[in-house]
Amino acid sequence: MPAVPRNTSTFDLTGEQVQTLELANTWARRELYPIAARMDLEEWWPPGLMAKIGEAGYCGITAPESLGGLGSDLFTSGLVLQAFSRWNHAVALSWVAHENLCLNNILRNANDAQRKKYLPGLCSGKSLGALGLTEPGAGSDALGSMRTTARKNGDHYILNGTKLYITNGPIADVLLVYAKTAPERGTKGISAFIIEKDFPGFRVAQKLTKMGFRGSQTGELVFDDCKVPAANLVGEENAGVAIVMSGLDLERAMISAICVGIAERALEISIDYAKTRTQFGKPIAEFQMIQSKIADMYVWLETMRTFNYRVLAACNDMEIGGGGRGEIHALSAASLMYTAETMNKILDETVQIHGGSGYIWDSEANRLFRATKLLEIGAGTTEVRKLIISGELLKK
Repeated sequence: MPAVPRNTSTFDLTGEQVQTLELANTWARRELYPIAARMDLEEWWPPGLMAKIGEAGYCGITAPESLGGLGSDLFTSGLVLQAFSRWNHAVALSWVAHENLCLNNILRNANDAQRKKYLPGLCSGKSLGALGLTEPGAGSDALGSMRTTARKNGDHYILNGTKLYITNGPIADVLLVYAKTAPERGTKGISAFIIEKDFPGFRVAQKLTKMGFRGSQTGELVFDDCKVPAANLVGEENAGVAIVMSGLDLERAMISAICVGIAERALEISIDYAKTRTQFGKPIAEFQMIQSKIADMYVWLETMRTFNYRVLAACNDMEIGGGGRGEIHALSAASLMYTAETMNKILDETVQIHGGSGYIWDSEANRLFRATKLLEIGAGTTEVRKLIISGELLKK
């Protein structure tokens, strides 16, 4: 994995990075792949799975060792995510929501007391993290159309509203949630809060049934006069938009790695199937049309991987409060737009090569194919990504 050996060049990984990817790949193949089919079929999340991932050293990658992390960087997180996505993309999605959207956002934006309180549990995986941004009426316009509010009341805030399509929502212990503390100020009146699942007034309204990534739990969350300590306000009041925007850029760069990992696995199973499936007395790999498909898939995958690595490297040292503007804003949107659309093409050819077997629900090809659409929707749709890219270019 991948099918063709790669040489060392300016656009390749260092020896340490290769080792990180290979170790994560070996662990994910052994621990995550055997449960992938059941997770998809039953929409099942194994109890204690994030703690198991934490015990293996794959939680808190960007957090300092003093808080239970590894003290590494975003690029390393991307490599782990790529490896996980090869073998169990549902776990990969839940992991990145925990690791990047929640844990890394708290690390980058919270104060010392908040980090000391919440990061050790998240780094061990004993606490499972999530992020609450999207709402029933606020998807692509997540900030402008946000209706969840937070009203200061003494030493607490009172939150009211609903969050929808929240990855890890039904199983999360700690959530980073956005709400409007000054609705009259629009996007400049948003604040971020750390929510614990046991806070009074918070509940999971429902777990949602999805087409793909079915083992990754997604839900609707309700805040009904939810009482949140004022000490859990992240950053300054009404300054949450900077946290959102920089977090979205990092999220897009990271989620591109899911696309790469899924596409790598798709190419591998397509090659294996083409070599073993016989028609007209010979393996279908000997037919030029199949060879053409595999060649296209390989080229698409290589460009996906290179683009993803470039953008991960660019995001690696993003300053606190950075993102949401400039070249990195356009690059992260472009990376996810390209990798998601190209992964879709690769998976389309994967199912075509597998023929009838690829159309069967419980086949691996089918499971991978059903995952494609979410990555053209989540973290800003393809259309929003195009608006970001063109908006930054037309400023110049």
